[in-house]
Amino acid sequence: MNIEVDTVKGFRDFLPPESLKREAVVGTVKKYFEIYGFMPIETPVIEFDELMRTDNLEEEDEAISDRFKLKDRAGRNLGLRYEFTFQLARIFKQNPNIKLPFKRYQIGYVFRDEPTGPNRFRQFTQCDVDIIGESSTKLDAECLVLVTDIFKELKVKDFEIQINNRKLLNSIIESVEINASKQVLHELDKLTKIGEDQVKANLRKFADSNKILTLFKLLEKDLSFFRDNAFDGAKDLGDLQVELSNYGIKVKINPMMIRGLGYYTGNIFEVIGPDKNTIAGGGRYDKVVGKYAGKELPAVGISFGLERVCQLANITPRNIPSVLVISIEKDKESSVLLRKIRKSGISSIMFSDKPGKALEYANSLSIPYVIFIGEDEVSKERFKLRDMLSGEEKDLTEKQVLSFLKKFSLD
Repeated sequence: MNIEVDTVKGFRDFLPPESLKREAVVGTVKKYFEIYGFMPIETPVIEFDELMRTDNLEEEDEAISDRFKLKDRAGRNLGLRYEFTFQLARIFKQNPNIKLPFKRYQIGYVFRDEPTGPNRFRQFTQCDVDIIGESSTKLDAECLVLVTDIFKELKVKDFEIQINNRKLLNSIIESVEINASKQVLHELDKLTKIGEDQVKANLRKFADSNKILTLFKLLEKDLSFFRDNAFDGAKDLGDLQVELSNYGIKVKINPMMIRGLGYYTGNIFEVIGPDKNTIAGGGRYDKVVGKYAGKELPAVGISFGLERVCQLANITPRNIPSVLVISIEKDKESSVLLRKIRKSGISSIMFSDKPGKALEYANSLSIPYVIFIGEDEVSKERFKLRDMLSGEEKDLTEKQVLSFLKKFSLD
């Protein structure tokens, strides 16, 4: 029997050095999530399929319709999670005594059974934060300040924050007396894919040419026009802009941003990368989390894909291992030193072979330092430490070695 030894299409492995960079990015992301007071939760990868569906199949986003569908031995309809947020509705039904506001974060795999491409996979890692139980625009702003801090530490270059408001969009459409607001939003959401002319042509199914022309002229107006004319959602959008300016964060109002069909209820936002593609996105969704709990629970959140952020992050991950101890027929003494190095929180390994082969191995893993332990080193109680990049060598005592390597500590 011939077995095809390959990864399934749309899935992939991560090996060093890429895996090390991913871990470094996750470390930074977790650090800031927790600095901002978000607590970690974990949820199952598999859920009942009916929990993942929308009430109206015509409003399903691509992410929902592209979910992986499964059946267990009992014939129950199950599926792989395509995101994390819908699981919050189940959690709040099962845990009605959760103290509000509830600030949670989650980092983990999500799955979508969709066509693959150069940067489009069926399994990817999503990083989410959500705040449940508060309706203040200050918390909308906090999501964007948090992501800004993360991206700056990761040295993501030239990103731009864009904001809009779903209430305002609906109010604009209603002001033109177009009744099919959901269908209009669905068409507007295609602007970047098919262009303005084709979107206008599609909109003729729901409105005449004059209404469509008026709609697009309105969408070009600045925020002050909508505030002065008391359009719903204009105040919330303006408040978000002010809150972010208090943090020194500049944003662009993008009237064409839609972000999903029946999901978001207020302010929405995206972070756009230098290639004009979205890095992160989110917004306020006040009618989702309380779906099964029988009450409305205000909520806001933002998420981003780890793979995309890793591509844009300009950081150098720490070396693992950082030190290679080369035993030249002195395994006992080498093991003693290795043990002390590891107790100091420094990633290290030992090699008991010819020095030439050991150095070749160190170079292959980009290990920055090696330590030689042979007869001379043991008798003198001084160890030869070599910088693998410069070739410089130093004879150091055990205490000096541990002090020098302290900068590599994982603690």
